[in-house]
Amino acid sequence: MKNLLALFMLTFSLTFGVSQATFATVQDKIDTTTIVEEMEAVEEVVETSIEASSAEVTQSPSFHQVIKQKFIEGGPSFMGIVLLCLILGLALCIERIIYLNKATTNADLLLSDIEGALSSGNVDTAKDLCRNTPGPVASIFYQGLDRSGEGIDVVEKSVVAYGSVQMGLLERGLSWISLFIALAPMLGFMGTVIGMIGAFDAIEAAGDISPSLVAGGIKVALLTTVFGLIVAMILQIFYNYIVAKIDSIVNTMEDASISFVDILVKNKIK
Repeated sequence: MKNLLALFMLTFSLTFGVSQATFATVQDKIDTTTIVEEMEAVEEVVETSIEASSAEVTQSPSFHQVIKQKFIEGGPSFMGIVLLCLILGLALCIERIIYLNKATTNADLLLSDIEGALSSGNVDTAKDLCRNTPGPVASIFYQGLDRSGEGIDVVEKSVVAYGSVQMGLLERGLSWISLFIALAPMLGFMGTVIGMIGAFDAIEAAGDISPSLVAGGIKVALLTTVFGLIVAMILQIFYNYIVAKIDSIVNTMEDASISFVDILVKNKIK
């Protein structure tokens, strides 16, 4: 009986230990499987995010890339000519802006200095002030002082005549800018018409109207018009700024010329 009880206890102990060991092993396997599955899920999320970011970058090109792509799609013939109009027009606009900025003069300060020199009878000093001051206003004053000995009437005629010359110098190059403003959209429309003719020729050659064929030809044709209008708008903005700057300088010239003649009459320059 004691041997049977001992054998039963030994069997129970061995069975319980093996069960615990098996349970622990299975639990470890379950934990390991869960960790692996979680890591794989995290990797899938990261890969999905990277792919989404790459797709977003691919689907959202930069503005420069879009312009470059559309320029190539429009064709090098007319698009190149439109680009040339933009380059030449901008070059003329920049040259005019630099010239007009240099031509801008503080007329009130110059008039004050000339009046101070003439009040003491130093006509040569007033001439030197005008000679050393850039801009059309100083040039007009110098011509008036140079003929101050011939009378006020001659001075007025000289100021008016030389003012017209200076106005012509200020407006030099505006006709070419106007030409490029008008030429750019016309070239764009011509490219569109030629592109439409090419699209209809392709339809005639194919013998059937394909939506993709018509849409592609029309898109390429309209790109020249879009770029031509963009060039015209850019140059028009610069043109209006230049015209406004010239008007401002001309108004300053006219007001300063009237004040200059009054100073000569006041100081009785002969």
